[in-house]
Amino acid sequence: MSRSPSLFLQPCPSGLKVGCGAGNTVFPLIATHPNIFIHACDFSPRAIDLVKCCRTSGRFLSPMVMCFFGNRDYATGDLAQERFTSKEQQISENFYVRGDGTRAYYFSNDYLTNLFKKNGFETAEISIYNKQVENRSRELVMNRRWIQAVFSLNSSSGQGSVDDSSSGSQERDVPRPGEDIHSKDHAADAEIDISESITEMFASSPSTNEVTDIKLKSYSFRIKGLGREPQHTCKSTGLMLWESARFICNLLLENPSIVTGKRVLELGCGSAGICSMVAARSAELVVATDGDDEALNLLKENIAANVEPNLLNKLIVKKLLWGINSDVKDIKDLARDFEAIIGTDVTYNPDAISPLFKTARELISEDRHGEREPALILCHIQRRVDENSILSSASSYGFKLIDRWFNGMESNGGIISSWFSVDDATCNCGLKNAPLTILYFSL
Repeated sequence: MSRSPSLFLQPCPSGLKVGCGAGNTVFPLIATHPNIFIHACDFSPRAIDLVKCCRTSGRFLSPMVMCFFGNRDYATGDLAQERFTSKEQQISENFYVRGDGTRAYYFSNDYLTNLFKKNGFETAEISIYNKQVENRSRELVMNRRWIQAVFSLNSSSGQGSVDDSSSGSQERDVPRPGEDIHSKDHAADAEIDISESITEMFASSPSTNEVTDIKLKSYSFRIKGLGREPQHTCKSTGLMLWESARFICNLLLENPSIVTGKRVLELGCGSAGICSMVAARSAELVVATDGDDEALNLLKENIAANVEPNLLNKLIVKKLLWGINSDVKDIKDLARDFEAIIGTDVTYNPDAISPLFKTARELISEDRHGEREPALILCHIQRRVDENSILSSASSYGFKLIDRWFNGMESNGGIISSWFSVDDATCNCGLKNAPLTILYFSL
């Protein structure tokens, strides 16, 4: 915004800030330009609560208003995009999943121009800025790129048209301090806006009535839950179906011997519970647990809709908050201990790692009978907790890492590799680009 001061020269400028967050852009703008009026919106209710001191109005873009689009570090070719590509985290063209499961999209000039054109805007100016950031201590030079554009609302028709000869589409290198950064004049009238089509790209639904069809070789589920896109604004992550659950579910289906005749405990299974459902077909007993009441209620609904009636007496749903003695006792009342404990995407919260292993240690069986040696099996995509922290906490509660598997690469005993056949598609499970890790522990 500092590169386009002319946007605020009109007597009473107004703007629409989409994705306002906690107001980190809105409040500095108001402080710098006291005469501006900002419409701030976000799909996170908690974010809106933080900026409610700015009262919104019913007025939006008028035909004479300009739209300013600024997207830092989200232009195609940015360093972050290159890193996502190298880590195989691409969902579709220019669309990636971050380590915490949230999404990132990288815009090109053509894509952004066409996006606004379809919604009645003409391109006044569009530029990609290039900047090299040097880390001298690590001898790294990082290429950062961001896109900035000004669009005008086409008042003559509902659809805009772009005149390539008049629109300022170009790339710019960010100048050094003291250099003139304005190579051309910008329009005087401006507001902040973003097309609804950008939101539609992510096609999210906050309702827990979203149904996901999961089709495996000889089994299928219809799972109700919350869509993945609003995950970072939803309090309960247990309402979503995560990649690791799909993966382990398929492994259990292909390798029933992992749980055959055993007492099985699933930690943090959430509302989907597909691993517990598959395990119930071969296990002696399965206890599916989670600490969230809403997730447990939806889990019971999903089990009733997907599990054969003759298996329901072997599949028990129970609340379990890790580290809470009363909850652990309730689980022990169902089964004295468990020969297989499973957890999928349960290692994302640093504060929950120690209680997780403490609970697993109290509930895992200490009896060893050859191939029936008790095991704790965790599968995850690394998010906020590094693997060394996970292994350190596991060790402190007496668990030993017997085997480790990461996206087809195994580093220890070969137990996990025996679950995959050479010509089997189990390794993918539709998750070819997901950086999955399996950790196999024993006492």
